[in-house]
Amino acid sequence: MSKPNYWLFKSDPSAYSYDDLLNESDRTAEWDGVRNYQARNTLRDEIKVGDHVLFYNSNSDPLAIVGTAVVVRDGYPDSTSWDSGSDHYDPKSSPQTPRWYMVDIQADIKFSEPLLLETLKNTPGLDNMMLIQKRGSRLSVQPVTQSEWQIIIGLSQ
Repeated sequence: MSKPNYWLFKSDPSAYSYDDLLNESDRTAEWDGVRNYQARNTLRDEIKVGDHVLFYNSNSDPLAIVGTAVVVRDGYPDSTSWDSGSDHYDPKSSPQTPRWYMVDIQADIKFSEPLLLETLKNTPGLDNMMLIQKRGSRLSVQPVTQSEWQIIIGLSQ
């Protein structure tokens, strides 16, 4: 097995929270509904089983990393895109020609205290983290370096 990669996934906790992930029967969920082509390509082509994920609360107060997860299924077509009853429906996507992809993640560690965006911005070694940069910080699936991961895990303890 190759060395794992590290990612940050953003979620609006009013739509899907870390506690929702913890409450899944096997603490595992499909990471569906991503509708950005760059993020889609990452889900489809780069994120692999065993990769580590920082779970970030976006569109919330406070903005913060609240826990970690592990990828348990490689990218596969996002079936919510061809479900007309789904909030993520895309009439241009179908099982025969899927437009969107998802991965499955499993809850790992819930942080005892959220790591606030402001804390991350003021932490040495995280200056180049995509989340902190103005450009690209809106992307819902972002790469994280091993060094950034280690710093953040250290802050969470």
